[in-house]
Amino acid sequence: MNKSLWLKIGRVALPVCLILAGVFFIFFTDSGKELTHMNVEEMSEYLRSFGAYSIILGMAAVFVQVIVPFIPFVLVAGANVLVFGLFWGLVINYTMAVLGSFAAFMFARYFGHDRVESGLAKYATVRIFNKRMEEQGLFYVLIGRFIPVIPSTAVSLGAGVTKVRIRDFILGTVIGKLPVILLESFIGHDLIHFHQYKGRLALLGLIFVTLLLLGAVFKNKLTGKTVE
Repeated sequence: MNKSLWLKIGRVALPVCLILAGVFFIFFTDSGKELTHMNVEEMSEYLRSFGAYSIILGMAAVFVQVIVPFIPFVLVAGANVLVFGLFWGLVINYTMAVLGSFAAFMFARYFGHDRVESGLAKYATVRIFNKRMEEQGLFYVLIGRFIPVIPSTAVSLGAGVTKVRIRDFILGTVIGKLPVILLESFIGHDLIHFHQYKGRLALLGLIFVTLLLLGAVFKNKLTGKTVE
């Protein structure tokens, strides 16, 4: 086989293998199952119990959560910040969220295209959003990342089955995920230190609710509904 063919195989096989390995760990191992039944504090203590390997588990949890949302992202993000510190926790959350989104995109485009497309077609809002995303890829990937119009996983999978360029998807994801990852990581951290950061937590909560409202407004506009 020539080099270009090996690269094509690797481009498809790597994200598929990572996704399958992550899903297997979370849903078919005792350690993974424990993660799905914890709050932020319990999860952070659980990660610490793995010692030097805790960083691998923290990275894997973010990666899989972005593809298969087994628990709210804010819990995983908050636990990583508590265990690894604010800076490195944010780095882990952001990096693995971007990589997980890209893996889902590649999976949809090169491996599970037909199945993903038929699954997403059941949801009217997703269908409409995907059509707009196909016409204006970068803008709608950014919108989908920054405000919760549709689930983040649906944005990644939808971009994969449409004609969104890889460059636009990566750029939109890298830019659009940063403020949301920062927001959810700080919220997860401040929930544990409520008395120390209750003012900041209230502000972050207000921003989060505002984003939810913006998402609802955008969703209603997409589907032609009026907001009462």
